[in-house]
Amino acid sequence: MVAALQSSNNISQYENLLRPFAFNLTKSWEESEDLIQDTFCRALANQDKFSEGTNIKGWLFTIMRNIFINNYHKKQRGHAVLDSSQNQFLINNTYKTERNGSEGIFLTEAIDKAMQQISPDFTGPFMMHFNGFQYIEIAEQFNLPLGTVKSRIFFARKELQSKLKDLGIDNSSSGI
Repeated sequence: MVAALQSSNNISQYENLLRPFAFNLTKSWEESEDLIQDTFCRALANQDKFSEGTNIKGWLFTIMRNIFINNYHKKQRGHAVLDSSQNQFLINNTYKTERNGSEGIFLTEAIDKAMQQISPDFTGPFMMHFNGFQYIEIAEQFNLPLGTVKSRIFFARKELQSKLKDLGIDNSSSGI
């Protein structure tokens, strides 16, 4: 392995292969150069663990990825919150706010109101699908082709989203 990395031609060959991967990981040219250097240092330090006949390129990529992951975890652990204020209550506060369920009640009422404005041809298949029935079961229940069932469910969903939007409810909070 030492012979494979010692010549300057081989090092530049591997360096050119590792550079795009390093940049993809770090998104910074400076950090990617440091990562390449750390990779070669670690490879040379652990050359006794490299067995001849093994893919050296793959070994170097693995070393680089592991160094990046380890550095990332170190950075994450290093983001500690330091507060020099006298009142430590807010930092050590373990109380959490909880929802009382009223939002869900209002949302349910809004959905019921919107569903009443949608054509019954659409609401029947939609409600069966909402309750977990498969398309084929819905098609058999309403004696409709499978494509028609899928279309009606799709149009019911779109119409319901439109009605809820008119009521001031966006689809991110309603889950539709």
